[in-house]
Amino acid sequence: MDPVFMAQTFVTLLDGIPLALQLVSIALAAGAVFAVALAFMRLYGGLALGSLARAYVFVFRGTPLLVQIFLIYYGLGQFEDVRASLLWPFLREPYWCAVLALMLNTAAYTSEIVRGGLQSVPFGQVEAARACGMSGILLFRRIVAPIALRQALPGYGNEVILMVKATSLASIITLMEITGLAHRLISETFRAIEIFVCAGAIYLIMNFAVTRAIKMVEHWLSPHLRDAPDDARATGRVAAISH
Repeated sequence: MDPVFMAQTFVTLLDGIPLALQLVSIALAAGAVFAVALAFMRLYGGLALGSLARAYVFVFRGTPLLVQIFLIYYGLGQFEDVRASLLWPFLREPYWCAVLALMLNTAAYTSEIVRGGLQSVPFGQVEAARACGMSGILLFRRIVAPIALRQALPGYGNEVILMVKATSLASIITLMEITGLAHRLISETFRAIEIFVCAGAIYLIMNFAVTRAIKMVEHWLSPHLRDAPDDARATGRVAAISH
């Protein structure tokens, strides 16, 4: 391997980071809102809405993201009604097709994480809050949401990492993010190993930053474990899981 070439390649591939971050941030933000709606449909939406949400989750979790991107980018344009709709100026653009595919995919996975977090809230704590006079929005804000968020955060952190890596699939519909730039460099230089090593290193650095950020949020949401020794932290995690 040529260190000079790899250094130049690394700098070149850095130009793809802003696009990758745009894709993942928009998809995660929109997907989180949709995921919360899906989770509430599953838990409180009755038979009709619950079945619709389960079907959606089953389809998007059971099919590859690559296929979903292809269907959205190449498939929707086959319908005359779609081409005549107000959405066509967006759906004909690779950028928005990639965002839509990533958003729909992460919403399916995140909805299950949110649902698991909500179901992990101990019933006794909810009953105690109601006995103290809490109800409705106050109960959800003070008791349910903080506990559910702490329980769901590790799983959601994994989903964020997966979405960062999933942005590499956007290159198949001509987007020049990190992997897209890597493919272009390979076609020009035919030095695939060095280029993909550099691309992998960039994704590794990005996901390291994500894991550190998730750990900081988890630390902030667990004040009772901040100054505890390691064995107490482990005991606290086991107790939380057992509930």
